[in-house]
Amino acid sequence: MTKIGAAAAAVSLIALTGCGSGDSNSTPTPSPSAGGCSAGTPIGGTPALTTQLIARGFSSPLDLQAPAGDARLFVAEQGGRIRILRSGVILGTPFLDISGRISSGGERGLLGLAFHPSYATNGRFYVNYTDPAGDSHVSEFKVSANADVADAGSERELLFVKQPFANHNGGGLAFGNDGFLYAGFGDGGSGGDPFGNGQSLATPLGKMLRIDVDRAAIPMDNPFANRSGAVPAIWAFGLRNPFRFSFDRATGDLYIGDVGQDRVEEVDVGLASRHGGENYGWNVTEGSQCFAPASGCDKSGITLPVAEYGHGDGCSIVGGVVYHGCRLPGYAGTYFYSDYCSAFVRSFRFVGGQATDARDWTAALGRGLDRPTSFGTDSEGEVYIVDQDGEVYKIVPAG
Repeated sequence: MTKIGAAAAAVSLIALTGCGSGDSNSTPTPSPSAGGCSAGTPIGGTPALTTQLIARGFSSPLDLQAPAGDARLFVAEQGGRIRILRSGVILGTPFLDISGRISSGGERGLLGLAFHPSYATNGRFYVNYTDPAGDSHVSEFKVSANADVADAGSERELLFVKQPFANHNGGGLAFGNDGFLYAGFGDGGSGGDPFGNGQSLATPLGKMLRIDVDRAAIPMDNPFANRSGAVPAIWAFGLRNPFRFSFDRATGDLYIGDVGQDRVEEVDVGLASRHGGENYGWNVTEGSQCFAPASGCDKSGITLPVAEYGHGDGCSIVGGVVYHGCRLPGYAGTYFYSDYCSAFVRSFRFVGGQATDARDWTAALGRGLDRPTSFGTDSEGEVYIVDQDGEVYKIVPAG
């Protein structure tokens, strides 16, 4: 075990032995639109959209993912199970059940899921969960000889992060186009970031972390890998609670839905061309507004959000996904996102460094949503919305 950073960091990179190459040795995730389109004949233009109820009966689902080239959907439930959805049917046996290893409820539980880009050949996937003490773990598991059942005894822990409070655990996981695994962690909880974790490079809290799971190492080109006193796994900082984030598979840009405090919810975009190192502002800023101090704060060096909204519209952003499916090519590059409290569905396109073509889809896509918790895509890039009440919806052409 390699201990990283100062004692206050409370992070262990359990199986990470040192610095790896700055280049990935993983197979990049292919663009879903590159293959066929089993969802139907592609429709030109930007047709009217609606949602189709795909399944119901999940227990507090929080995430939905699909391995590349796989027709199945995998739904992570807060209580510790991953369920398989095949052709609209929830399989009776969970793919993975680690309910005995976690704490669940509130902002704790099985919070995130990601499949290795080469899952079809190596059977490796990753989860982010909180243990009975409330601390966070990012672990690797492997599938068993039965493709529908994981080997629960194969756990290899990669990250351990001590959590000072019960909230703001983050929880999202995603592989970037570079083949590295990214993990989002909140500021540790309570309110207002009492320990200043968001702006401190000595802790993983309030950060986006980047690790090389294939070499079990920290990528050498992480922006703070060689800075004394900094946690070398840090990719970006100044985040309050990046519960959901995703990559634009066409551009490699990182879209982060960062949950705000009392006033502002925000979407941050980390351009692939920047190569990390962004400071998204918390707790100096909440969105584009000053937080500490309440006015006259120094915003120099802060990467401001590309989109934000006030708490008159919602209270907790649910970061979404950029559409690159094969059925609706006219919507390629459109980022869909939501809010846990108001259940709106909105979108924009990120063009020339700005959010453009902002649209509100609530009337068309918000029907049936109560407490959206995540967006996900299948192996062809079609978009799904997960509702905590146990339902999964798919965005489809209307009519």
